[in-house]
Amino acid sequence: MINLQQATYIHPNKEVLFEELNLTVNKQQKIALIGNNGIGKSTLLKIISGQLKLNAGQLFCASAPYYIPQILDSYNRFSVAQALGISNKLKALHQILAGQVTEVNIDTLNDDWTLEDRIKKAMEDFDLGTIDLAQEIGTLSGGQKTKVFLAGILIQEPEIILMDEPSNHLDHQGRALLYDFVEKTNKTLVIVSHDRRLLNQLSTTVELAKKGLTIYGGNYNFYQQQKSIAKQALDQELQHNQKELNKAKNVQRDSIERQAKLNARGKRKQEQAGVPKIMMNILKNKAQGTSSKIKSVHQDKITGIKNNLTDLRNDLAELDQIKFNFEESNLHQGKILLEACQLNYQINSKLLWKDSLNFKIKHGDRVAIRGLNGSGKTTLLKMLLGEITPTQGKIITSQMNSLYVDQEYSLLQADLSVYEMAQSFNDTGLQEHEVKIRLDRFLFKKDRWDQPCYLLSGGERMRLLICVLTILNKAPDLIIMDEPTNNIDLQNITILTNAINNFHGTLLIVSHDEQFLQEIHIQNTIDL
Repeated sequence: MINLQQATYIHPNKEVLFEELNLTVNKQQKIALIGNNGIGKSTLLKIISGQLKLNAGQLFCASAPYYIPQILDSYNRFSVAQALGISNKLKALHQILAGQVTEVNIDTLNDDWTLEDRIKKAMEDFDLGTIDLAQEIGTLSGGQKTKVFLAGILIQEPEIILMDEPSNHLDHQGRALLYDFVEKTNKTLVIVSHDRRLLNQLSTTVELAKKGLTIYGGNYNFYQQQKSIAKQALDQELQHNQKELNKAKNVQRDSIERQAKLNARGKRKQEQAGVPKIMMNILKNKAQGTSSKIKSVHQDKITGIKNNLTDLRNDLAELDQIKFNFEESNLHQGKILLEACQLNYQINSKLLWKDSLNFKIKHGDRVAIRGLNGSGKTTLLKMLLGEITPTQGKIITSQMNSLYVDQEYSLLQADLSVYEMAQSFNDTGLQEHEVKIRLDRFLFKKDRWDQPCYLLSGGERMRLLICVLTILNKAPDLIIMDEPTNNIDLQNITILTNAINNFHGTLLIVSHDEQFLQEIHIQNTIDL
């Protein structure tokens, strides 16, 4: 069981990340923790794991949580056994079996006589049978590192498990192992992820937003349904308030016009009756006061409706503001852009692929490169980009305008500001205010225009890249993307999906996110 009460966390720079959060996670409950990038999901996991301390509030955990962080590089110099926290116990076991039955070894082992059996089974279950426990974590691939920590769950046997983006570096085989574990385990889980298949295996969805935590009693699909219902209600309320605002303005105008006519008629009668000038001034001031009072009464109502409208619009999902307008490519549909003939690459005197690759990519195609970790997906991309030369075969490339987008969106220049980056793509001579309008549409408000690109999150980098592509005179004929959803949140995955579906050129993509590939309408695959 996990219980958070009135939890507040303040960054060292005095910025309040969140305050007065309340959350209860019951025994064996499976929680999906979702929210936009930078909202505090990873920080909240670190607090529950004990790595960070609350500035205010209370935290109770029934037992010590087992935590798998999103970034595992800090363990690179640890051996696999050290990273899993079993090196001392394993050493004590081996010494006892060798005859060194000391009090220290007995205390260290703590009667854990099945440790080696659990290690062997865990490593086999997560396809790590060839990994040596003395091997440094830094020598492993990203997917292997994650699987080591997943295997640690079976070794340590914790009751509470926290995972931060566990599927990020896993291939489809690794993801299948993760999905199977999550489905079958009876442990308490809190998982931060943008993997929608994984999120749909979790029975409760908790959304962290600026207003705090909101609990939805169902999986991610249920959450989406509830958000859709809430949005429809919000849209209806917006329309109703807009009608009320227009009506209130009309009533105010009619009332002011009617009072003005009454004032004018009263003035004429007073003049005809020969009312003294001093009395005329008194009556005039009284009439003006009545008009001002009428205007004030109606203005209060109008202001109230306007404020309500502002609050409602602020509650709208930010992605509703984003508009895509990519220019069309001049290439004719079906034109062959890339052709691979008997393609292969040699590493350590051995060919990378058992069967050499033969494929064609035509203008308008949507193609996914698929394969397990280590199957050569990145190598193939580098050959197609001309960065390395094939050992065998050849690549025929047509004249075209292409763009490569890696996992870090490093096409963006780190030292340029957001505005400077947008201007660097302005080959049509858009005026300054037009560029800033585009930035605003992609959720970069005025206070972000001078921010350097290296401070942007993964999702912000992706949005800025799409924004600058809309500024270009002509969209690329071919976009090549390598795991574009790895470092972005659910909202930004939706934005990226919409952008790709508004792009009418050719797409070549590496991704293990099956739902994402389905939503961007992949037509063909290159299987490695």
